[in-house]
Amino acid sequence: MKADLGIKLRPLTAEDLDGANAVIEAAIMTWQLPDRVKRLSLPSYRYDANDLEHLTLVRAVDEADAIVGVVSWEPASASDTPNGVRGLLLHGIYVIPTLYRTGIGSRLLNAPIEAARQGGFAGLLVKANRDAQRFFSAKGLQQLSVMDAWRDYPYRFWRDLRTD
Repeated sequence: MKADLGIKLRPLTAEDLDGANAVIEAAIMTWQLPDRVKRLSLPSYRYDANDLEHLTLVRAVDEADAIVGVVSWEPASASDTPNGVRGLLLHGIYVIPTLYRTGIGSRLLNAPIEAARQGGFAGLLVKANRDAQRFFSAKGLQQLSVMDAWRDYPYRFWRDLRTD
């Protein structure tokens, strides 16, 4: 279900961190994991001022300028991308759970895809959680094979921009 919610994408700033982290926490609490696991892992998903120096972070805001979604990315390590090509690594897409299936996640996914195109990157790499596999498959990303079970994340996806 897509709705016209007046969503705008804006760069995330230090002043936005509390609101962004609230969105992230709400999204993570919907994951199909034991509550204890979610609670213990949550600190590693929160962003802080240091992340603003190393990642590109974008917020989706509604008409009242409330943060309803967050996306972040950075250049991927060549050891993680198919054939060592130059790509961006998507760190995460988070949307307020009451707004799932409204198109906000798709809008957020388009931000790093467009950044990759404009930056001359070959594609976008995603290390998704198990619950997000269908989303990324539905958006045309291809699941990568696990070549080394000790090293490779099990739910990796690739969007090859050279074939778009």
